[in-house]
Amino acid sequence: MSGRLSIVGLGPGDPDLMTLKASRVVGTAPLVAFFAKAGRVGQARSIVEGRLAPGAEELRFDYPFTIEVPVEDPRYLAEMGVFYEACAEHLLTRLSDGEDVALLCEGDPFFYGSAMYLYDRLKDRAVVEVIPGVTGMSGCWTRAGVPMTHGDDVLSVMPGTLDEAVLAERLANCDAAVIMKVGRNLAKIGRALAVAGLTDRALYVERGAMAGERILPFASMAQTRAPYFSLVLVPGRRRAR
Repeated sequence: MSGRLSIVGLGPGDPDLMTLKASRVVGTAPLVAFFAKAGRVGQARSIVEGRLAPGAEELRFDYPFTIEVPVEDPRYLAEMGVFYEACAEHLLTRLSDGEDVALLCEGDPFFYGSAMYLYDRLKDRAVVEVIPGVTGMSGCWTRAGVPMTHGDDVLSVMPGTLDEAVLAERLANCDAAVIMKVGRNLAKIGRALAVAGLTDRALYVERGAMAGERILPFASMAQTRAPYFSLVLVPGRRRAR
């Protein structure tokens, strides 16, 4: 009999924001897998510290790189593809042996989550369940105390990796926005916000709902790059209410 793969959304960082189901699966899984940057504990693993079942085996997948190679570099897709294939095959071997596995994913697995790439490779080859989680952006706007949309506002979620002109155009034509993948794109995002006339509305959130949280107006930012767990919020709700 094949084992079950549970892809577990852990929420934005605060362990108390895990769903009851996620907490139950994490606390009973005999084998827990997670992604991490080489040499780091890994954010997903940090969230569940002290919550794993006694004696649970841990299976760590170290990324070949994170931000060191740009997404547009041909090596990125090639090497990450090889990495995800290897991870999927390793999990499939364990599942075929009848073992149940919990694959951890911060935020929600289907929202910019690395776990979705293993889901793509395994959904037709094994029993897979996906447990949704509170998204990082929702954790961030709640911690910032910023209601984002109301009425018929349209929320746009865009990666900071977009071309600068495209980013500015999309920002200028939305009611509210969340900009993900800030990192080395911070300065470009700042220029795009300025072109769209949104600098004064924008907020920068770093490590929202995690230890070391930092929230401030984007206009006061002096740095030119940001850490991995950061995003920019442009709240809507500009119409009468």
